[in-house]
Amino acid sequence: MRIEPFAMERFQSLWENVVEYNLSESGVHPLRLEELASRDELQQLVQTPLGYNQTNGSLELRATVASLYEGGSVENVLVTTGSSEANFLSILCLIEKGDEVALMLPNYMQIWGASRAFGADVRPFHLVPTKDRWQLDWEEFDSVVSKRTKLIAVCNPNNPTGAQLGDYEIDRICDVASRADAWILSDEVYRGAERIGDTTPSFWGHYDKVIVVCGLSKAYGLPGLRIGWIVAPPALVDKLWSFHDYTTICPSPLSDRLARIALTSPKREEIINRTRRIVRSNFDIFNHWIAEHDGMLTCIPPVAGAIALVNYSLKIESLELVTRLRKEKSVLVVPGEQFMMEHYLRFGFGSSNTFLEEALQRISEFLESLSV
Repeated sequence: MRIEPFAMERFQSLWENVVEYNLSESGVHPLRLEELASRDELQQLVQTPLGYNQTNGSLELRATVASLYEGGSVENVLVTTGSSEANFLSILCLIEKGDEVALMLPNYMQIWGASRAFGADVRPFHLVPTKDRWQLDWEEFDSVVSKRTKLIAVCNPNNPTGAQLGDYEIDRICDVASRADAWILSDEVYRGAERIGDTTPSFWGHYDKVIVVCGLSKAYGLPGLRIGWIVAPPALVDKLWSFHDYTTICPSPLSDRLARIALTSPKREEIINRTRRIVRSNFDIFNHWIAEHDGMLTCIPPVAGAIALVNYSLKIESLELVTRLRKEKSVLVVPGEQFMMEHYLRFGFGSSNTFLEEALQRISEFLESLSV
């Protein structure tokens, strides 16, 4: 099997920890352990045996996750090492050579690369920019999904645009999937990080062949715990568990315990409220900065997530721009090339206010030097 390089992940791994200002991250500033757990909880954690955890996640954690999904039970949940493993296991389990996969673009390109490596025919359908929102090209979507489609993969809320599919769009996608007898894989890792409006609707409960992927990395600000999950019909979860036995085997018992703390009321609500405060406050700073560069930069405001996809008018390709920005100003953003969106940049604005303002000032200096 040949697998193409995962350009964005390798790019971030190389540079995100060596620049002075990293705006390539798509989550909010991470919580510290002392902010997540009380003294008593930390003391209990210290006493946790460092053995193997229940391989599909502890019963307590699976029950906690299941409670977030109407009608869900422990049989619907498989705990994974991050949402990235959840996506990978879903593709590994479902996709065989010659299958058709309909994939929303732009998107986190893991499903694109993994599906192609397993021999799938990946057929994209796009979110397209309008005056004030990114929306699905329904004509393209209807033409892409066929009787041969095995899987329809979406990201909701979307990475990198921050766009949101509502109940109408979800039901329409499910209706098309039902006619094709296709599975839907919905990556919902940004759900809960809404800048405006209510919590993004989940695909769960709209159709009987839905796989929901989520985790603690983005909306919860806990990427270092490496806890994700799959919510799916019990028969598929059991099959996915068999594949999981061949990958990471089990989540860390420490992460499992901390995930239970994060997902249990009232801590869960505190974390989500913190995330939304950061997203709303920082986007005001970011949006004001975009307005200062009117004519050079344009951005459709994200509905959810600490991310924004920005179009620029300069005559320079995105990877070259980002490389020069990193070398000259020690600031990292993601080139649109890595989302198949040339002349776009993805900004992460989930850091502290001061950090964000300082990084944006350096980018302004760099853009001014390019436009001279």
